[in-house]
Amino acid sequence: MSEHRRKPPQPQGGGRAATRRAAQQPAPGRRAAPPNSAAGHSRGEETRHGSRADARRTTQRGGPGGPGGPRRRPPATGPGGGGRGRRDNGRPVAKRFIDYPRAGKTGVRRWIPSWKLVAGLCVSFVGLIIGTVGVALAVVQVPSAQKASVVQKNVYYWADGKQMVVAGGGNLNRQIVQISQIPTSMQNAVISAENASFEKDWGVDPMGIARAVVKMAQGGETQSGSTITQQFVKNTYLSQEQTLKRKATELLISIKVGATQEKSDILAGYLNTAYYGRGAYGIQAAARAYFDTDCAQLSPSQGAFLAATLNGPNLYDPYGGQGPAATPEKNLKRASDRWKWTLDREVQVGRMDAGERDKWVQQGFPMPQKPKPATNRAGQIGYLTDLADNYIVAHSKISKAELDKGGYQIHTTFDRDKVDALAKSVEEVRKANIKPQVRDVDQFVQFGGASVEPKTGKITAIYGGENALEHFTNNADYTGVQVGSTFKPFVLAAAMSHGKRNPSLGERQTDRDRTLVSPESVYNGNNKLTLRKFNGTVWHDQDGKEWHQKNDGDEDKGLITLRTAMQYSVNTPYIQLGMDVGTDLVQDAALKAGLDKDQLASLTPTFSLGTSAPSAIRLAGAYATFAASGKQADPYSVEKVEKDGTPAYVHEAKTAQAFDANVANNVTDVLKTVVQAGTGTSAQLGDRPVAGKTGTTDGNRSAWFAGYTPQLSTAIGMYRVDPNAKKQEFLSMRGVGGKPTIHGASFPAEIWADYMGKALKGQPVLQFDPPQPIGEKVYGDGASPSPSASPSVAPSASPSPSASASPSKSPSSSPSPSRSCGFFDPKCKHGGGNGGTDQGTTGGPGGGTSGPGGDTGETPTPGPTRRQPGGLFGGPNG
Repeated sequence: MSEHRRKPPQPQGGGRAATRRAAQQPAPGRRAAPPNSAAGHSRGEETRHGSRADARRTTQRGGPGGPGGPRRRPPATGPGGGGRGRRDNGRPVAKRFIDYPRAGKTGVRRWIPSWKLVAGLCVSFVGLIIGTVGVALAVVQVPSAQKASVVQKNVYYWADGKQMVVAGGGNLNRQIVQISQIPTSMQNAVISAENASFEKDWGVDPMGIARAVVKMAQGGETQSGSTITQQFVKNTYLSQEQTLKRKATELLISIKVGATQEKSDILAGYLNTAYYGRGAYGIQAAARAYFDTDCAQLSPSQGAFLAATLNGPNLYDPYGGQGPAATPEKNLKRASDRWKWTLDREVQVGRMDAGERDKWVQQGFPMPQKPKPATNRAGQIGYLTDLADNYIVAHSKISKAELDKGGYQIHTTFDRDKVDALAKSVEEVRKANIKPQVRDVDQFVQFGGASVEPKTGKITAIYGGENALEHFTNNADYTGVQVGSTFKPFVLAAAMSHGKRNPSLGERQTDRDRTLVSPESVYNGNNKLTLRKFNGTVWHDQDGKEWHQKNDGDEDKGLITLRTAMQYSVNTPYIQLGMDVGTDLVQDAALKAGLDKDQLASLTPTFSLGTSAPSAIRLAGAYATFAASGKQADPYSVEKVEKDGTPAYVHEAKTAQAFDANVANNVTDVLKTVVQAGTGTSAQLGDRPVAGKTGTTDGNRSAWFAGYTPQLSTAIGMYRVDPNAKKQEFLSMRGVGGKPTIHGASFPAEIWADYMGKALKGQPVLQFDPPQPIGEKVYGDGASPSPSASPSVAPSASPSPSASASPSKSPSSSPSPSRSCGFFDPKCKHGGGNGGTDQGTTGGPGGGTSGPGGDTGETPTPGPTRRQPGGLFGGPNG
């Protein structure tokens, strides 16, 4: 081999650069690649690869000339051949703090955040919340409990601005006791029932709040989710208003209190500030109010009951509370169930042995003593202040707890002269006629009454009972006493507003299909008429039997006008009229007039005869709608409430045109006939025009007179009930006051006339708006428009005793399948109504106007010591 053979070029210089240049030379023995080939080293190639560094990386990945031989380069993702994550000319994308929308991604992936971004947002959000709460906790200060718990008195004023009484507030039975004086069993009962995690939580229970929210979202019962700490904070430091701001403040203060105060101090504070009912704030006051003992002597069973009252004192006092839902019977069952549940709960959370629980359950429910009212409630004052309190709680943002803390100036609608006059009229009649020492039947006689101003709804006077210190039920408010024939004006108003249904059409008819009814329309007034549907077919009860309605004294009245039937309180025309119009529209008329739906009976046919039990206040208010030519205003007892010179509540006058003025004026004109020459003649006021109606229920168990002048509407009721009886029921008044029967035309009308004469003394004699002709002279079932069937003439200018006051008699036996029912006949399947006196029935036949079947209805009974059962102001409808 020649020594002159050509050798490969030697690297010029050493290092990595020389090595790289050597790698770029063609392999020995091969032809040089064209200048533009993929393996070339021209500047164009360098440019295409982007840079020498890119070329090096390509070689290292196994590209041209690199290890692994030739490999296809991945396609460029953009102009210039730049790879993923690069912009034009292959330059890398600049990094952003928040990579969204995501660079280097296309389509949907560009808008899906990365896990890093999601995690970062979550951490940031949590940090923000923690920071905000931290700042809020640093800013919010725990108020002074001493300043927040100052107790003052409430001052009540008469309508003329003069002071009525100073009550509430400072009269509360409150005494602070140390935790050592509160039995451990009482503490365990409250913790178990209210907040089992109390000793471990931070003052708030997020899981409890979440459970409450979920429960409410699912439509379950409302739950507070509050811990004992939160309730202590709310009772001690904050107002009771239901706002987000107050709730947020409560949570922050609760966390701070939970972190800075001992659990024993918080529990003691809660037990000393909580409201247990009966005006008792704190465990010591509650122990005295319910069991007449110091709290240190409370048994575990008594403690479980008092823990139950914290769930809602008004609904857990066994002697009743405010509103139709808080009767003694319902409250006793609720309290007993909650007491048993609390004992079981103590066992469940490990705060009582099962054996000890069984011992207390076997001993039975710890029945508390009867409530003892405060001494400043003497006479009618207690009824007046309670009525005002109930109205405030139902119609303002002031809670019962805040009201009991005092400091309010309460301006009522009560007229002192009228209140005194009404009480005097009742007591004069009572003293002259009711002598329980002479006649046993005169025991347990009760009177109730109320006056309402037409057009405004102001309650000017009430009579709640003999003495609020001894008789705790406000007889002017809801008592469950049925009103009898005083309900018939609403049937007439419905008939003149909507009309009698067309017998040839179906159940549902518009007013165009109907015929408006005139007071001169004619109906059959005979006794024990077969009740028929509006289309003339016989109505049957749920047992398939007919219903034969009775009249007062079993009298046959023949064909009479609706005016005459109202004048002498004949039942058969008005129960049939209710069927012809529809009891649903009769109910609608009663509601429009101002009665409360919760106080109305079920829609059986005898609904039209007064099986409902509205309060004296509501009945007087509904009659006031007729006195005001159809303009309705809800009765109210409070004009305004002030605290520290600032208005806390101001009554807003609201009226509605319930009936066409001519409908109301025609009802008034018919009711004038009742007083002028009907069952209500004992209610006459000389030359002053009066419209009114008597009412007496089956079995002579209640009697009413409701009437009005243009200036004032008043309702007076009378009944008997033994408050000490195990089974509460209305008693017959036959023989009371030495009279064979008691009816609306007797003592109630006598009281009404005496009181109204005093109340209106010195006021001008005003006339009612005159009525205009209305409706058509329609004929009810069995009443023919032929001359031979002309309506009978009223028998005399004044009603005979049998026409207005005689009691109902038991129906004679009849071969027909129909029958009438006694007031408390357990075998009667269709309501027990038998027509009695001038009302006709209690309960009534089952079913509605559409045919057989339906509910027989339930007769409500009053509770012996029910305090302000609140048909007007204590119930949910206010």
